[in-house]
Amino acid sequence: MTETMHNTPSTARQADPFPVKGMDAVVFAVGNAKQAAHYYSTAFGMKLVAYSGPENGNRETASYVLESGSARFVLTSVIKPATERGRFLAEHVAAHGDGVIDLAIEVPDARAAYAYAIEHGATGLEEPHEVKDEHGTVVLAAIATYGETRHTLVERSGYDGPYLPGFTAAKPITEPGPRFFQAIDHCVGNVELGKMDEWVTFYNKVMGFTNMKEFVGDDIATEYSALMSKVVADGKRKVKFPLNEPAIAKKKSQIDEYLEFYGGPGVQHIALATNDIVATVRAMRAAGVEFLDTPDSYYDTLGEWVGETRVPIEELRELKILADRDEDGYLLQIFTKPVQDRPTVFFEMIERHGSMGFGKGNFKALFEAIEREQERRGNL
Repeated sequence: MTETMHNTPSTARQADPFPVKGMDAVVFAVGNAKQAAHYYSTAFGMKLVAYSGPENGNRETASYVLESGSARFVLTSVIKPATERGRFLAEHVAAHGDGVIDLAIEVPDARAAYAYAIEHGATGLEEPHEVKDEHGTVVLAAIATYGETRHTLVERSGYDGPYLPGFTAAKPITEPGPRFFQAIDHCVGNVELGKMDEWVTFYNKVMGFTNMKEFVGDDIATEYSALMSKVVADGKRKVKFPLNEPAIAKKKSQIDEYLEFYGGPGVQHIALATNDIVATVRAMRAAGVEFLDTPDSYYDTLGEWVGETRVPIEELRELKILADRDEDGYLLQIFTKPVQDRPTVFFEMIERHGSMGFGKGNFKALFEAIEREQERRGNL
């Protein structure tokens, strides 16, 4: 396996051509937003904070906004597809199932960000425009990325409402408890064979992102399947997008399975940063979230190469949490099974201690765990 890192000089970071503040929201198109909001409230410990629907003048869609720390999910479903947006959402769910339609990014200047992106080859979906209510003004613009995914560019420094104009504050669905996670760590996209470098170049050119890591070769393969992955990020590493493509192998890879059942490229998983992965996993398991299994044999030699971690090896073994170490520190991570009927979108919980990696040492164990699930579904 080849792994390369590209460190951007601090002077270049200071002159970031496409500055970002962070992820603004992950927006999902779903078949039933009301029920999805309940699931993410109970199973993921998120708090409903805002709503838009017929009760406040939106006759076409229902949208629920949930938060956990700085992580924000927006769940939208169609009530009556009378406009172009309504038809798009209805057709998207029919074609792809529940999935991510927008990786919205908060920027200090949406007009400047959009202009830079268009000048460098992006396809514009929405030109910069203002939306207002009694809480202030938000500037929005949008560009296209892989598949039917978009990046909405959100400038919200002049706004103090619960989410966006058109949304009203909402009471939590369930009694809020300790939060399970506090931020979006990274969002992973799956693209077709031969398209990964094309999209890496897109982020390099259009958004000024730089390459963090590159994973190719034997260590990102099993006996049956393989993939290739590269990671792009903004200059300050606030927004990180790993991009995967399938590699030629004996059997169908997890990326091939995703592309088949999603009906094309899209967001594969969202990694959520937690300060206490043990408490998070215990709470989510108790709420019914299913995680990928890891064989006991993984833990027999884990301590030899990962060293000492905050969580004892035996507790990692009990909870099936993975660990990895690099030159900067270590991380703990675990992956859910797909959270909808199609084997598409899933989540990662990650606890970082210095390491800015993505669990390179766990790729083989992770892929083998996914293959066991693929085999159960008859898709390997």
